[in-house]
Amino acid sequence: MVPEFGQMALVIALVLSLIQASLPLAGTYKGVAVWIDLARPIARTQTLFMVLAFAALTYSFLVHDFSVRYVASNSNTALPTIYLVSGVWGAHEGSLLLWALTLSIWTTAVTLFSRSVPRETVAQVVAVMGMVSVGFLLFMILTSNPFDRLPNPPLEGRDLNPLLQDPGLAIHPPMLYMGYVGFSVAFAFAIAAMLGGRMDAAWARWSRPWTNIAWVFLTLGIVLGSWWAYYELGWGGWWFWDPVENASFLPWLVGTALIHSLAVTEKRGAFKAWTVLLAIFAFSLSLLGTFLVRSGVLTSVHAFATDPERGIFILIFLCVVIGGSLLLYSWRASQIRSTVTFDLVSRESGLLMNNVVLVVTTASILLGTLYPLILDALGVGKISVGPPYFNAVFVPLTIPLAVMLGVGASLRWKRDDAGRVLSHLKWPLVLSLVGGVLFPLLLLPSFSWGAALGMVLFFWITLTTLLWLKQRGGAQGLRHGLVATGRGGWGMVVGHLGVAVFIVGITLTSIYSTEKDVRLAPGEQYTLGGYDFLFKGVRRFNGPNFTASGGVVEVSFEGKKITTLFPEKRDYRSGMPMTEAGIDAGITRDLFVALGEELDDSGAWSLRLYHKPFIRWIWLGGLMMALGGLLAASDRRYFRFQGGDVGGGG
Repeated sequence: MVPEFGQMALVIALVLSLIQASLPLAGTYKGVAVWIDLARPIARTQTLFMVLAFAALTYSFLVHDFSVRYVASNSNTALPTIYLVSGVWGAHEGSLLLWALTLSIWTTAVTLFSRSVPRETVAQVVAVMGMVSVGFLLFMILTSNPFDRLPNPPLEGRDLNPLLQDPGLAIHPPMLYMGYVGFSVAFAFAIAAMLGGRMDAAWARWSRPWTNIAWVFLTLGIVLGSWWAYYELGWGGWWFWDPVENASFLPWLVGTALIHSLAVTEKRGAFKAWTVLLAIFAFSLSLLGTFLVRSGVLTSVHAFATDPERGIFILIFLCVVIGGSLLLYSWRASQIRSTVTFDLVSRESGLLMNNVVLVVTTASILLGTLYPLILDALGVGKISVGPPYFNAVFVPLTIPLAVMLGVGASLRWKRDDAGRVLSHLKWPLVLSLVGGVLFPLLLLPSFSWGAALGMVLFFWITLTTLLWLKQRGGAQGLRHGLVATGRGGWGMVVGHLGVAVFIVGITLTSIYSTEKDVRLAPGEQYTLGGYDFLFKGVRRFNGPNFTASGGVVEVSFEGKKITTLFPEKRDYRSGMPMTEAGIDAGITRDLFVALGEELDDSGAWSLRLYHKPFIRWIWLGGLMMALGGLLAASDRRYFRFQGGDVGGGG
């Protein structure tokens, strides 16, 4: 009965989405107040039925209802409870249900926390999000129903993909989806502004905190995914430019441009057309990511390889969303133009350069991701575009971006003097150059110009950010600036410092990491990066749904034992082997051991050893960026309390 209830809840949610997409929108054009006011209760009721459908599928997993095809294909009775729950979104059908649920949650949040937004605008926003919901619910019910039943249920299910049997992957997809789908709010506000002909700064102010929050979730999702790939896949890397990794990175880049562009549109009334386009493209790239992951065109450790016919449905939906949005944009183009002027040397110009670099970077990565797929689809041939291309494109484009982070914060709105800016930034530039060269020269194993460049950028962003804080304090200096800066300002400070920390992590771990594949028998050791790795042997044991070989490796430095690592090789019931690395984490280095295969009867095994300097700074920088976005989203300018409700304006 529970699966039938879940199926019914999905159908009711679809009907409510159809009403949500049409009635409030019709009310805004016909002036029928009752229809407009129905937007909020309909959206909340639709969310209720989505929650019920999701709960029904979760319950089916927990009670091992193998009459449900999706449950039987992705779980078994030996699976731990945490993975029974995460198994709900562990494959195609369930992940789509999570996508639709997340969209309904965002829609309800808009209805709850936008009391100061005109009700007509809220009705239009809710209607646009309802249209998106209709598309995904139709796709799910017609081609990817998670409640499909088996005529002859098996006594035991298969297994959840072992790659997903990890706590990091249990929370990674929900975080990523909250970011993906969260950009639908900025998209809906932009479409609503064009539908209503209200292309002033108000829509930017209303959508800005929502965009920041979505960007925070997407940042956390990407950071979690990178961290998982590092410790779970056993190859010691943190980013491989996998097409599915790129699918999440592309909307993040455009989303970063969007949050900066929204700031200019809100404060100065400039970049109106540009900001609308970015809102459209950020959500469109989120949909493109969904298409890439679920269409079957990709083979990846992250992708759900499924029937390509499903991909055609998503591709058509993607064309409708992008095409319809751009048609509406072209219709309203004359009303979107900004009349605000600014000089070449101004904060507006700095932010515009920031946006241009981010969009060019996005286009370059998109080309490298889609080009092999397009050639394959046309039957021209198969090619592979890998890390060398992406690194060659990404690194040179991000250097000017890092430089602009320091310059932009020191520029004034509308008009500034180049001489004043150069004088202002003279000492940060000198100190950055000196510190950047001395750091690898004195503190790192060997000097590298690449390391020097990375450290120059780190010091540059850090010093110019501190200088901005000092400016905020006026004559009273840095101490007063620390107190006088609001949460929005602190969001910028923490976010930019996160970029600086991120640059250090990428630079130093890329240049100074060492690795070695070795053959070790019990009692033998190998020295890497000044650390002695002593192999003690392997023990066999059973887990809840796997058998494992667990290695024991003692690590010493200058004769003193510092840790013992326990890398594992697991064989799951599905027959898929998995590597669980042994990692000793530190703020300045990680020691990483992956267990390979048994080589002979003497007990010798192949092991992969890594010494990874400063790799934790990559994820620390990402977390700092996310914290910066959260602080910016919580700025009091965007929130005011009205009888217990939080307003979107202010």
